[in-house]
Amino acid sequence: MLYSVEQVSIITHGLRIVNTWLTIAIVTLTYIGIALGRFPRLKTNRATVALIGVGLLLISGQVHFEEIGDYLDLDTLVLLFSMMVINANLRIAGFFTLAGSTLLRLARTPRLLLALEIALVGVLSALFLNDTICLMFTPLVLELTTATRRNPLPYLIALATASNLGSVATLTGNPQNMIIGIASGIPYIEFTLALLPVALAGMVIIWVVLVWLYRYEFTRETFPPLPQPEQTFSRWSLTKNLIVIAALLAAFLAGVPVALATFLAACALLITRRVQPQMVFAEFDWGLLVFFSGLFIVSGSLERNGITRQLFEIVHLTRQTGVWEFSIGTAVLSNLVSNVPAVLLLKPVTAELANPRAGWLALALASTLAGNFTLLGSVANLIVAEIASRWRVEISFWEYLRAGAIITILSLVLGILWIQVFIW
Repeated sequence: MLYSVEQVSIITHGLRIVNTWLTIAIVTLTYIGIALGRFPRLKTNRATVALIGVGLLLISGQVHFEEIGDYLDLDTLVLLFSMMVINANLRIAGFFTLAGSTLLRLARTPRLLLALEIALVGVLSALFLNDTICLMFTPLVLELTTATRRNPLPYLIALATASNLGSVATLTGNPQNMIIGIASGIPYIEFTLALLPVALAGMVIIWVVLVWLYRYEFTRETFPPLPQPEQTFSRWSLTKNLIVIAALLAAFLAGVPVALATFLAACALLITRRVQPQMVFAEFDWGLLVFFSGLFIVSGSLERNGITRQLFEIVHLTRQTGVWEFSIGTAVLSNLVSNVPAVLLLKPVTAELANPRAGWLALALASTLAGNFTLLGSVANLIVAEIASRWRVEISFWEYLRAGAIITILSLVLGILWIQVFIW
């Protein structure tokens, strides 16, 4: 039976609509499972939920098996793997226990500990990739709260939100800022001077919100003496680890690609006569690598089927769009498709704004701060949640949301006002 050109066009359009809604249904189901941390009545976690989502996309033909490699962000996966090597070596050398003891000697109260954590994480996330800081600091926070018998949730939420907020201040703080830096041509120092005040004010907001929400945790009591660590410290191993990490940070500042520099640092730490390889790999959270691999494929299916472009068209932006409309539109889009895809979609519009320099800064601000709204808002949040789950500490979607939503709204409003008054 032959079909006319018009009939073929109608059939093709109908199939495209079916594929669009089928992809949306599968991705939505997967995201719900990730938000809950599991599928009810099934023995699952976020990693298996992501893999189930990939399987459904493959069965339904929304993703083709031979194209899976195209969806994977190898830089991120290499970075995750390499940081696991570094973290494992630090743990074996006794770094986290020693660092926790030192931090407690400086911060004798829960409120001061929270303030020091936010400040340290925020500064390091501004200098280096925020995902890296979360990978390095989550085990430390968990070690510290376990030793002092504190509730780890507010400290973990502080870690995730401070890493996002601190990263807004520089072009190297997060992946979306790196994209903006290349596209805009804004110098590093000029970018930092423009957004550093927002980052500093945002870190104060994090402290105030968490102390208010977790009043029972942040009393004015002092910490009891920390028990002496049972672990034997290896001065040589610690020194070697710290030298390699110092070289890694220097490589970041010198402009060496983050994934490459981190991988080479991991390779350097694997050259040893003291630590068995099994001990290093036993410390790995392999499920985290599986989870992010699955997440890349699930998110990539939205782009493949044109859904991200349709979402972009819904958020109608023009050359005359104001700072409030542009920033809020960016924040909404970032929560729908994640911040990096949102920045990629908004690049052409930002370049055509009446004040493109202010537009690029607003894009960096809104896309980054939007990541604090929900647990799914940024890779940094998911890294903290996944590592914590290995310690049997569950950060639920709603537990995070009640703090993250307030922090995001307050910091975003403050940031938009700053850009409107001093930059736009």
